[in-house]
Amino acid sequence: MKNVPSKVSVIVPVYNVENYLAKCLDSLVNQTYQNIEILVINDGSKDGSEQIIQQYSDKYSDKIKAFNKENGGLSDARNFGIERATGDYFGFVDSDDYVTETMFEDMLGLAEKYDAEMVICNIQKVNEHGNITQKLTQIPNMPEKIDLETNFSVFSDLSYFACNKFFRKELFENKRFKKGVHFEDIQLIPQLLLECKTLAQTQNFHYQYLERTDSISKTHTEKGLDILKAVEDVEKAFQASKYFSKVNELKGFQILEGIYTFLAYLAFVKNESEFYKMSKELEDFVRKRDIKIKDILNYSRFGKNYILSLPLKKNIFYLLFFAGQKKLIRKLI
Repeated sequence: MKNVPSKVSVIVPVYNVENYLAKCLDSLVNQTYQNIEILVINDGSKDGSEQIIQQYSDKYSDKIKAFNKENGGLSDARNFGIERATGDYFGFVDSDDYVTETMFEDMLGLAEKYDAEMVICNIQKVNEHGNITQKLTQIPNMPEKIDLETNFSVFSDLSYFACNKFFRKELFENKRFKKGVHFEDIQLIPQLLLECKTLAQTQNFHYQYLERTDSISKTHTEKGLDILKAVEDVEKAFQASKYFSKVNELKGFQILEGIYTFLAYLAFVKNESEFYKMSKELEDFVRKRDIKIKDILNYSRFGKNYILSLPLKKNIFYLLFFAGQKKLIRKLI
C-alpha cells in the first residue's frame, strides 16, 4: 500500500498576462490538495509577469517553482515544465485561466480510485467579472470510470484540450507537445489517449476558461492547416496503437477534428486566396480518406447528430461548403 501521497505537478506557461496571472496562481496555491508543485514558466514575457511570478515564488516557496526562458511558444514552455516536473501526475493550466480549489484533489482521487491514466473535468467559460458565459460538458453520457476498450467512442467524441485533463506522468515518457505549430493539443492529447486503458471523469466544472476582452481577435490564416497536420500525426499513432482495428472511431475523429474543427477555423479566414487554398487542402484531405458527404452529415457525437446540434449560422456555413458553394460563402464572411 502506498504510504506517501501522490505528488501533483501543475505546469503554467506564462506570456504577457500581468492582468490575469495573480488570479490563476491564487487558484493553484489555494488547492485543497497539498502535495503539489506549481511550475511557472515565464516564456519571455515583456510585461510585468516576471515580477508577479517572483512575488508568488517568494511567498509560496514550498509550492511554486519559477523559471525564466527565452520565448519559444506554448508547446516549448509546456515541454520545459514536463522535463522539470517531479510529480506522479501532471496538469496544465493556462496563465489567464483559473481553477476551483478542489480541482486537483478531485481529479487525483478519481485517478487513484479507478487506476486511470487520464482524468477529465468539465469547463466553464467565464468573463472578466467571473460570470459564466458557457458551460462545456465534456462527456455527458458515460459513468465516472470509462474502460476504453469497450467505450472507444470517446476517442471521436472528446474535445482535446490539455487544460481540463489530468495525466499520469508515464504518458509523457516518449511524448511531447509539438513545437512551432498551432493546435498542439489536437496533435498530442489523442496520442496520449491511445496509450490509456482507463479514463475517469468528473462532472464538476473545475476549469474556468477566461474569455478576455483585451485580446485582439486572432487573425485566421494558413496556420489553420496545422489542424490537418495534427490529424495526420494522430492517424500514424492510431495505426501503431492497440486500438488500430477501431476504424469507425478513427473516421469519427477525422470528421470532427479534420473537417468540422477545420471548417470552424476556415469560417474566419478573411484573405480570399488563403481561404481557397485551405479549402483545396481540405478537399484533398477528405478525398484521400474516402470520407463521403453522408459520413460527414451522419456523424454523431455523444449519440446525437452533430451538425443538427450546432447553431444555425454554423449549420448554414457547413452545408454551403459541402454543397460546393464557396463563392456564396465568401460573400457571407
